[in-house]
Amino acid sequence: MGGAVSAGEDNDDLIDNLKEAYYIRSDLVERAFRAIDRADYYLDEYRENAYKDLAWRHGNIHLSAPCIYSEVMEALDLHPRISFLNLGSGTGYLSTMVGLILGPFGVNHGIELHEDVIEYAYQKLDSFIKTSDSFDKFEFCEPSFVVGNCLEIPPESRQYDRVYCGAGVQKDHEKYMKNLIKVGGILVMPLEEKLTKITRTGPSSWETKKIISVSFAPLILPKHNVNGKPKTVPLPKYEVRTLQELTRFCIRHTLQMTSDGGESQSRSRGSSFSVGRGLAVAGLHKYGPRFKRRRVHRRRCNALVLATRQVVGTGMSPASLDSNNNQGGIAEDEEEAGEREARRERRRDRKVARGLMEEEEMVEEEVEEEPEEEERETGELLRVQPAVNVLRERILGLPLPEPLKRFLLYYRNK
Repeated sequence: MGGAVSAGEDNDDLIDNLKEAYYIRSDLVERAFRAIDRADYYLDEYRENAYKDLAWRHGNIHLSAPCIYSEVMEALDLHPRISFLNLGSGTGYLSTMVGLILGPFGVNHGIELHEDVIEYAYQKLDSFIKTSDSFDKFEFCEPSFVVGNCLEIPPESRQYDRVYCGAGVQKDHEKYMKNLIKVGGILVMPLEEKLTKITRTGPSSWETKKIISVSFAPLILPKHNVNGKPKTVPLPKYEVRTLQELTRFCIRHTLQMTSDGGESQSRSRGSSFSVGRGLAVAGLHKYGPRFKRRRVHRRRCNALVLATRQVVGTGMSPASLDSNNNQGGIAEDEEEAGEREARRERRRDRKVARGLMEEEEMVEEEVEEEPEEEERETGELLRVQPAVNVLRERILGLPLPEPLKRFLLYYRNK
């Protein structure tokens, strides 16, 4: 399943394509997607396929197509401090993105059938926390995973605010899945070849919405019984934060707020992580490095439109610039040829008008957002300086013992 958008050159390109195709619709989901490079969850020999809108499987390791994950994230309607359960958590890619939104006081649990995939997920999670600069832009809810079949969850288990199932659910198990969410909660799952959003509106009332057509492998039915009784798989426990962890959250949050000069307030309901200047510097904001590179391309396109206008204005033949011109000496009626040329000129005028408007917008954006940039005579921008991890620099500059600094930095290597 996938292929709804064209392949990107890198993670930002992929997210741009998902936005243009309207799979990513909210700033909250966009920032989570940009913070985690999809290629980091691939095996090294397959990384070149990471930015294609296609599912990927190698043995038990599996990633759904980006367009599916973006629809799931949008449908879940995530916000801080809620609980999330991922059935078939796989590599942990989705759970990690969800954790960026839930914040430190949310609950982020997953259950996965294969033990080797759980080990892979924890390796990727550890790498994200210790090496990714994006980690310091968020207050994170670290996911916890357990090995087991999601159809063996004890009926007395606690319910969740949000639940996602990453395998095709048979109609017989629909009620079982519905009972995993609280009143007011949301369940997203593939049901009868449709990605389906179910909202629990009351103890026994539901609202169902079909999102898109999908094709998922079906849930694997339980096989083992213990003494003739069905086997049960306990979910991760709801752990109370230690005083040390709460102190770390508080200090890091205070430093994030002061680093952003008070401009890091949430753009969305109850958001728990910082945005604004820090995201722009890190390339996670639309005015980051990728946006600058794309603007250069647009400016060159406008120059081509203006050059076309000059050729037409001087009365020169536009044959070399018009791919629809007939070059084979085919006889045409003069009246039809005149009408065709008139239509071409009208299209050129419209393109020129749009090009001039875009050029004016480009100048305004550069003055407001990029006063520090310079441009070479060739029209190419100077290389963007590497992003500075402001939070890390402030922690390292505090008059604290080195072990405490390392604790505040989550013992990160980078």
